[in-house]
Parts: sequence; C-alpha cells; structure tokens
Amino acid sequence: MTVFTAKEFDNHEDVLFFHDRKTGLKAIIAVHDTTLGPALGGTRMWDYGSEEDAIADVLRLSRGMTYKSSLAGINLGGGKSVIIGNSHTDKTPELFEAFGRAVDQLGGTYIAAEDVGTTVKDLEIARRRTRHIAGISEGNAGDPSPATAWGVFHGLRAAVEFELKKTTLAGVTVAVQGLGNVGYGLCELLRNAGAQLIVADPHDAAVEKAVKNLGATAVGIDAIYDQDADVFAPCALGAILNDETIARLKVRAVAGSANNQLAEDRHAKMLMEKGILYAPDYAINAGGIIIISHEGPSFNREKAMRQVAEIHDTCLNIFKRARAEKVTTAEIADKIALERLDRVKSEKGDLALAS
Repeated sequence: MTVFTAKEFDNHEDVLFFHDRKTGLKAIIAVHDTTLGPALGGTRMWDYGSEEDAIADVLRLSRGMTYKSSLAGINLGGGKSVIIGNSHTDKTPELFEAFGRAVDQLGGTYIAAEDVGTTVKDLEIARRRTRHIAGISEGNAGDPSPATAWGVFHGLRAAVEFELKKTTLAGVTVAVQGLGNVGYGLCELLRNAGAQLIVADPHDAAVEKAVKNLGATAVGIDAIYDQDADVFAPCALGAILNDETIARLKVRAVAGSANNQLAEDRHAKMLMEKGILYAPDYAINAGGIIIISHEGPSFNREKAMRQVAEIHDTCLNIFKRARAEKVTTAEIADKIALERLDRVKSEKGDLALAS
C-alpha cells in the first residue's frame, strides 16, 4: 500500500485513513488543494477489490474536484472521501455517524457530499456528528444529482453543436452507460429534447424503467461500446475509456457524467486521433458542485441552475481552443483550471507579502 509513490498522488495536502472498530468503518479522506477554499467532494461507498484500488480512486477523484471547481469558477478546493464496503449490505446509521465524526476531525478543511453508493439520507445521518456536510435538504440544494444531469445535458448539447453541427438534439442517438440518479435524469432530459436512447445498466429494473418510460433501446453492459450512436455518455464508474473500449467506439463524441473516464491521460489523445470529441469529465459534470456552492440563507435554485447551464459555454470554449491549438480537450481543460489556480496562489502570495 503506497500513497506518496502512487502515480495518482499529486502533491495532495492531506490523505487521512479512518477506522472505527465498533461500526467497522474504513474510510479514506483525501484533500488535494485548498487554494480556492475548503475542499468539497462527494463520499463514495464501494466494495473495492483492494486498499490500493481505494487509495487510487480517492486520489484521482480529489484531484479532479480541484480542477472541477477551478474550471467552474467557484471558490472551493478539491477533496473526496471513500468508504470501503458494500453500499447495499454494509450501511448502518452508526457507520455514517462514525464517518461524520471522521469528517469533523478535519475542522472544515473538507466538506462531504453524496456520491456513488451514498445518498442524501446517508449524509444527513453523518450531519448528526459534523456540520461540514453539503448537498442535503437542510442546506436547500438537496440532492445534487438533478443539477449534475442538467449540466451534462448542456455539455452534451455543446458537443453535438460543435462536432455534429446540429443546433438541436432531435434525432441524435445517445448511448448512455449507467442509469443511476444522474444517468437516468440525463436520459429524461435527452428524450424530452428529441434524442434517441440506447441504454445499459447492471440493474435490470433501471433498464426496464428506461425502456418503458423513455422508449430506450436496451443492450448488454459490454455491448454499449459497440453501438452505432452519435454520442457515448458514460454515467457510471471511471476508467472506462481505455485501449480496448476506445477501439470499439463508433461515436462522434463522448460526453457523460462519470468521473475519471480516461483510464490513462494518453487516452485523450487516442480519442482525438480517432476523431472522437471528448468532453472532459470534470468540465461537463460540474453541475452538482456548482449548485452546492450556492447553498446558504439566500439560496436561489433558479439562479444556481442558470450557472449550471453555462457548462455549455465552458465546454464549447474548450472544444474551440483544443481544435485551434491542435491538442486534446483534456489538455485545454487542465490548462484553464491551472491558470486560475496559479493566479489565485500568486494573489495570495502578494497579499501575504503586503501584510
């Protein structure tokens, strides 16, 4: 088990391991960067194959949150937490209270929200032991999934506009991988806009719902990569864009909500060389963190969702710059995010010297 020598380690500020003997909690909290503010990031509960897998995931996800906040123009840093366990069988109120105590030990450096394997209800239980929880009903924003889906919808729309030269989604075929809260919400938005849906999910009930309510065509989990579609929308777990899957894709664009979609950085170039436009994951899926950043006494959902819709322009700008500079969209997204981080760090340094 390594941290400092892990390839995913990126000068993280904090990587903390928590264990509660009574509840069996095993959690890792990673704070990547707090230049822009306290680190906000979701809490993922997953039955990882090994501790190394959990460490790699939390390191990659927390770094992505730093870049996500920077690119979205909000004043929050990047962090993430993972709970090692089966989200269907290992959850107890006591476990999430123990997790809340772990979060509280960071004193506000890290703020937790929901993610894959956790729900708003879970985080409300954790809230009993810490005030450093966001994205729950008490904070007005509630479940951030609808905002994430809304942002992905607008980013996907930008991809279709840029690559397919279409101003409408009517008749556009989208292959959606994953029908969780975000994936299904995206499907509803796409269907209402006239898109045709091909869907895949390991849970039969979710697939049947999409077929019945949205007129989707169902395919096997692995077959989703082979579909004749215009857009592939990965909305499940990460690292699904790799040598094997990219070779199989027949789409013009990739635009989905999953975090860390590229198995390795080089896969962004592989997509570009194949003529597939890639919407960088942390650019297109920032809707959840954007709406959470609006939480507070003056929370205005309509205003927050308008900012989420601006993901369309953010993605379009990335696409145009990448095409003009003949580099990958992932490189441009990183460049824009780092430009803001460097500028804020410089400003903070100037203020420190002045004082």
